[in-house]
Amino acid sequence: MVDGMDVAHEMVLWKVEPQCSIAEADDFERLSRLLDRPRVKIERKLSFDERSLSELSVTGNLRPVDSYDSMCSPGAGRSALDTPVSLARNSFEPHPMVGEAWDALRRSIVFFRGQPVGTIAAIDHASEEVLNYDQVFVRDFVPSAMAFLMNGEPDIVKNFLLKTLHLQSWEKRIDRFKLGEGVMPASFKVNHDPVRKTDTLMADFGESAIGRVAPVDSGFWWIILLRAYTKSTGDLSLAETPECQKGIRLILSLCLSEGFDTFPTLLCADGCSMIDRRMGVYGYPIEIQALFFMALRCALAMLKPDVEGKEFMERILTRLNALGYHMRSYFWLDFQQLNDIYRYKTEEYSHTAVNKFNVIPDSIPDWIFDFMPSRGGYFVGNVSPAKMDFRWFALGNCIAILSSLATPEQSVAIMDLIEERWEELVGIMPLKISYPALEGHEWNIVTGCDPKNTRWSYHNGGSWPVLLWLLTAACIKTGRPQIARRAIELAESRLWKDGWPEYYDGKLGRYIGKQARKFQTWSIAGYLVSKMMLEDPSHLGMISLEEEKVKKPPIRRSASWTA
Repeated sequence: MVDGMDVAHEMVLWKVEPQCSIAEADDFERLSRLLDRPRVKIERKLSFDERSLSELSVTGNLRPVDSYDSMCSPGAGRSALDTPVSLARNSFEPHPMVGEAWDALRRSIVFFRGQPVGTIAAIDHASEEVLNYDQVFVRDFVPSAMAFLMNGEPDIVKNFLLKTLHLQSWEKRIDRFKLGEGVMPASFKVNHDPVRKTDTLMADFGESAIGRVAPVDSGFWWIILLRAYTKSTGDLSLAETPECQKGIRLILSLCLSEGFDTFPTLLCADGCSMIDRRMGVYGYPIEIQALFFMALRCALAMLKPDVEGKEFMERILTRLNALGYHMRSYFWLDFQQLNDIYRYKTEEYSHTAVNKFNVIPDSIPDWIFDFMPSRGGYFVGNVSPAKMDFRWFALGNCIAILSSLATPEQSVAIMDLIEERWEELVGIMPLKISYPALEGHEWNIVTGCDPKNTRWSYHNGGSWPVLLWLLTAACIKTGRPQIARRAIELAESRLWKDGWPEYYDGKLGRYIGKQARKFQTWSIAGYLVSKMMLEDPSHLGMISLEEEKVKKPPIRRSASWTA
């Protein structure tokens, strides 16, 4: 989480507030009126993968699924007892945590001019400092959005998508530098004026972030969430509006622009994603590459094939081919690949070089030799010239499975690794955000002696309950729901009693994080989404993409061909 919003930043945001708040009401209301027409009902045949998922039940019995509409939770609404619809459909008694979690999630809802537009990061009344935990973060809202979609409450998600889309159009400056037009905010805050009875917005595009880094992942999560909304509701009208189409293209323009890059991966600074502090992930972090791949695939499915859309679709196809090959070839690590790297020759200068990134075998950390099982594998944290970060990062590997960046064999291997190294990666409280922790001199150099990212704490090997929903989705997709059930049972043993902490500390995740906020919204939402997906695996379709052979971009002859 980004730390602090200082007084100077408050003043800067206040200056832009009046000019933005005057126009935003008209835009928001106009879009809302445009979208508040009858939803398009889509009937389509299910693919084999979707059919097999939707036919699953918790007991393993088959149940028929006649159409896409039967997969959508919105059609069912909520039960008379005001319990989540996914629980109402099943006969077994829900865990007592579920009701408490829903109550806590609803208390976190933020309203803008009477409409729900998101959920704040945390409601920790015991904490003296609010910092920016009273804001709506784009990445934090995703599990909340998934919970509401699965429970048949899409309006808050639609409002959030529209409001953040409007914020994208704001002029974004840090000091004297203007950010790209397509940058999405890291977060926004609703200011209520009880005297004037008005609501205004403040947005943070990285001006107050640690190191003043723009959130690279926000735009990707927005595209992924737009696709999830469309998938859940069957409502194509939102994604097809000119405003949403333009928003998608603006985000893609930032990522697909040509430059000096020799790799299809995105070059990023430290602190540009969930790990928003200095943790040595600068370069080509797996989290960003996996989200990038997934956002490209989601955008490809939602872009309209008009003149502008076709151009972007061709560029997306080109990038997907290159990015998929690059990640599967150079980021993947298993026992055999580790042994190959261990035997690498260096200083190879030719097109036939095996050690293409000139990774020095002596730079391989000692821990990886004992950690790597004979069965299993994962995508390493980072690969760039003469650098390979062998650390495990949970979010990037889960997204790799869900987006089908990982091949079916690689997806199975990631699940095998989690089972083989359960104590290290899951422990007592799921799930390790990274493994292992940086310690000693390495911690001094890489984190800059960060007092918040000490060993086995926060981003440095801390355990984050929010990651449970991504683990559950990955488990269901790979046919390993028992892994998710085991992890959920661990969470249920403590998470509610401990007050829904943001993260846990220690090698096994035994201790509530030293600076962890209580009633952290995405810890609550992550648990709910995990439960609902296990009880109704058809929900997986919102966040999972089937494997497909990416079409090769058309080959165009140059003008000199016929000259």
